[in-house]
Amino acid sequence: MADVRSLDAFRKASKKKAAAGKSLCLNGHHRWATDTSTAFDSQQGKLVTRSLCVRCGHSRVTSQ
Repeated sequence: MADVRSLDAFRKASKKKAAAGKSLCLNGHHRWATDTSTAFDSQQGKLVTRSLCVRCGHSRVTSQ
């Protein structure tokens, strides 16, 4: 007869794979990197930098 195996390991692995890299971003812990495809922009006389999250692709704009 065939061996009986538990599905717990399979279920745990699939849940872990589905949530990889998303849980930190959902809680506001993004990994920001400066977007180099766009040059710096000037807005109201201030220097503006665009940043992208490496994990989820969320963007933010900061002025300095």
